Amino acid sequence: MAGADLRVTVIHTTDGLSLEARWDDAPGSAEAVVVLCHPHPLEGGTMSAPLLEKVAQSLNAADTHVLRFNFRGVGSSEGTWAGGVGETGDVAAAVEAAGLAFPGLRLGIVGWSFGATTSLRWQIETGSTLPWVGIAPGIHSYHGTDVPDASRLEPAERLIIIGDRDQFASVDSMRAFAAQSGARLEVLPGSDHFFYFREEAVGDLVATHLGVL
Repeated sequence: MAGADLRVTVIHTTDGLSLEARWDDAPGSAEAVVVLCHPHPLEGGTMSAPLLEKVAQSLNAADTHVLRFNFRGVGSSEGTWAGGVGETGDVAAAVEAAGLAFPGLRLGIVGWSFGATTSLRWQIETGSTLPWVGIAPGIHSYHGTDVPDASRLEPAERLIIIGDRDQFASVDSMRAFAAQSGARLEVLPGSDHFFYFREEAVGDLVATHLGVL
């Protein structure tokens, strides 16, 4: 499937919504495809968040196609905030779309903050063993959204990235969550939840974990 045909797209959920999405295509022959999930819709999170832009660029440079999408109610995506439950279905739609677009490529999933927690919830619900990276996942209840029970996850290659100055979770609490998730923990000194000026480092960690660097 030619990259030039994949810049802007729409993905469809099982409950009948159309979600705004876009492809960031690797310039050469790709070896993998990754779904990126954005931060909290009620806090201004979108697929165009600067950190996700940088992560997509790092993955593209490592011969990986990237599918980004806006959760329901964000941007041009149909629907409204669904408490994190409906948004899990949005992740499912994106993963299915990525797999159908590139059935011969390795598939992975990455989320930042709410996107990390929601994609992890999707893995629990489906028993998915896809490689996963959680960038500063939300591990405390927020806007009424419960934290997924990571002990129910199937074993998989998982990585959690956190800054030691994260405003929403301590390194110790994230270390405990990572152990429960069967995930390796990577701590970036001097970084907070938003990883300002460390975006490239985050992108490299993501690409390395997914086996494309």
